[in-house]
Amino acid sequence: MYEAFFRLQKKPFELIPDPEFIYLSRSHKKALTYLDYGIRERVGFILLTGEVGSGKTTIIRDLLNKRYERVVLAKIFNTRVNSEQLLAMINDDFGLPVAGKDKVSLLRELNDFLLEQYALGNHPMLIIDEAQNLEADLLEEIRMLSNLESAHGKLLQIVLVGQPELRETLARPELLQLRQRISINCHLKALSLDEMSEYIEHRMTVAGNKEALTFPPGTLDLVYQFSRGIPRLVNIICDFLMLSAFAEESNVASVEMARDVLGDLEFEQHFWGDGKTGTRPATEDAVRMAGGADSERLSAALSEVCATLALLREDFNSHVAKVDTEVAQLGRSVAGLGAALEQIREQAVQEVNVEGGFVRRLFGSSAANGSK
Repeated sequence: MYEAFFRLQKKPFELIPDPEFIYLSRSHKKALTYLDYGIRERVGFILLTGEVGSGKTTIIRDLLNKRYERVVLAKIFNTRVNSEQLLAMINDDFGLPVAGKDKVSLLRELNDFLLEQYALGNHPMLIIDEAQNLEADLLEEIRMLSNLESAHGKLLQIVLVGQPELRETLARPELLQLRQRISINCHLKALSLDEMSEYIEHRMTVAGNKEALTFPPGTLDLVYQFSRGIPRLVNIICDFLMLSAFAEESNVASVEMARDVLGDLEFEQHFWGDGKTGTRPATEDAVRMAGGADSERLSAALSEVCATLALLREDFNSHVAKVDTEVAQLGRSVAGLGAALEQIREQAVQEVNVEGGFVRRLFGSSAANGSK
């Protein structure tokens, strides 16, 4: 709709996971490197996790575009199934007939297929997306598939892709054996503020015009605050900003425009109002109060202040303990001095009593002699 106005060849902020637009942040580059290594080295299990919209599917599609030599691939995207349905989908994606087959037949034919591929020098690989939907018993059955092996190695490589909840499921005691078989473990983190800025520029460049729309720093701060660096949410906001700029025939996404867009979208309520983030739905006033604050920098500063206060509290407690010790020592010294003074007093009293008796006896003897 607005491509001609911005001199673009295509829309830069589509939600479709298009590998052509892939932007490699530090986290994404690390994950892509690890996954590429795991596939080339044919390690057993590979785990890739990330928040919704963090770019997991884009990473997988980029990997598949590499067209690895002799890789025979099966992809599963529907994970709300039972064990027999899952096995049937795996066989079907490998090109095996599944109609009228029971679980035993499906498993036997899959094993025969994998042995055949191994004999041909091929490398069968299974990718299971949305794996966070799999129950523990299904994950255990997937682990059992990795037991299909020849005398020289595993017959099937398995890549599990899912949201962070998948890690919580894998942490269960009954899945210890599966955890121990995961050789490559990657997690996609959200973009930083600088990475998000580069991400936006990168997508406009790929779409045909790096300068299609200008994003002032205040606008970028708002986009980052409400998207929290999640690529899919960045796309949603930026697409609406381009539409709003097109309506105003402007090439600048102003702060006011961003506030209006975020207010119209009720962004916090629709995209973060799940009770998990602890944030309140964004009202228009909340959007306007944002004022371009960078939540990441604020959080870092707050953490530093808390750390400083903790150190001060520790120093204060240490000082108080030291004073308490000195007061106790002084108390013991005063008590000892009092005891010593009491002993001296008693000794002096005794000496005075002795001398007084001697004087009385002396004077009493003298008086007696005088009277005689």
